[in-house]
Amino acid sequence: MNPQPSSLLADRLDAIVRASPRLMQVLEIARDLGLPDWRIVSGAVYQTVWNALTGRDPDYGIKDYDLFYFDGSDLSYEAEDVVIQRAAAAYPPALSPLVEVRNQARVHLWFEAHFGEPYAPLACSDDALIRFVSPAYAVGIRLGDDGRLDLAAPFGLGDLFAMTLRPNPHRPLAKGWGTVSRGVLTRWPEVVIEGPPAGP
Repeated sequence: MNPQPSSLLADRLDAIVRASPRLMQVLEIARDLGLPDWRIVSGAVYQTVWNALTGRDPDYGIKDYDLFYFDGSDLSYEAEDVVIQRAAAAYPPALSPLVEVRNQARVHLWFEAHFGEPYAPLACSDDALIRFVSPAYAVGIRLGDDGRLDLAAPFGLGDLFAMTLRPNPHRPLAKGWGTVSRGVLTRWPEVVIEGPPAGP
């Protein structure tokens, strides 16, 4: 893994994110919520980049905005739901249903029952990125109080900008790999799939 993405690709990512008004609004409101160890991750990031690389609208194909945070002080769903409801109230009606808030400190409590794979507890939100199904997906960002974009990309940004989708080498092939890769090709046919084909 390369925990330090090249500055050139990081700068390109920064410029692409800032050129997306809706993603910037999501980031600004998330910052104002003041959640511990928060990031916007996955589709909201890599899909925005792919849209920029292929000349599409910044919001094309983006179904939701995953807002991660990490709070190990209370692992109950009730505590998480308080945060979910607070975030829902903070976002405008057009965005609120699209922002999915999850406390990464409690993912291990429900992941296996939902996805059929064991999931050890995480130590922080960035640890979750290492377990994503593909390195291209494993990118998280947050906006600092100074306006700077803070980036986490444990596999680097090479696959993201090469529009290459391959399985995470540190994780057994996800059961839904075929569905994931097929869905990507439907929206971004330019993506190159490495590994198992886009099948069932």
